[in-house]
Amino acid sequence: MTQTVLVTGATAGFGEAMARRFAGEGWRVIATGRRAERLQALVSELGQDKVWAASFDMRDAAAMQASLEALPEAFREIDVLVNNAGLALGTVPAPQARLEDWRTMIETNILGLVTITHKLLPTLMARKGLIVNISSIAGQYPYPGGNVYGATKAFVTQFSRGLRSDLHGSGVRVTSIEPGMAETEFTLVRTGGNQAASDTLYRGAHPLTGEDIAETVYWLATLPPHVNVNRLEVMPVNQSWGGFQVYRDPAA
Repeated sequence: MTQTVLVTGATAGFGEAMARRFAGEGWRVIATGRRAERLQALVSELGQDKVWAASFDMRDAAAMQASLEALPEAFREIDVLVNNAGLALGTVPAPQARLEDWRTMIETNILGLVTITHKLLPTLMARKGLIVNISSIAGQYPYPGGNVYGATKAFVTQFSRGLRSDLHGSGVRVTSIEPGMAETEFTLVRTGGNQAASDTLYRGAHPLTGEDIAETVYWLATLPPHVNVNRLEVMPVNQSWGGFQVYRDPAA
């Protein structure tokens, strides 16, 4: 029986790699994102019988609802929801951060995620499906400049645990994946398109790739239905933890 996965944020990075991975295994894929031209390129590449493009901004609940209502019959029975859409904006400390950037991260990473999850819960419960929420190690380990981005990802991790509790006995599985350093468009978006900053961050680090996370999500989706991975932290070998920062009072 052909299964269906909905992947948010499928226009680049993790989401695009997931769309290719699942479609390559014969799944139907609902690929969502703001950039319609990129979604249509996926449809052209992978086939309209395998991929349905749903273009909307995660912050626009009405557009999201309209897109879900417009799904063709063959794509309506969703077995897996991958909440991948999200972003970080800015790297400066909180006093210098823009409130607009904070609000955009909260509205996308939190409000958009919970909205689409709530809308699809009846279908996922009927199908005894799987919810995969893409969190981040930033939700566990704070760092300077991470402020609101890290807080939104901490929410995603805790929301996943709450879903597990509330869906107890329903047969629905829930996993929070928390990737570390991964080379996608993430840093370009965060820095407003600074390619040099992105190249410097990843140079020589052998970071994770979109394909690494796509493979992980596909593995989760194909586990036996009685197996639930609650939380999965994934980092490149070359990334680990540093020491605590200490401020030295110059007057002391």
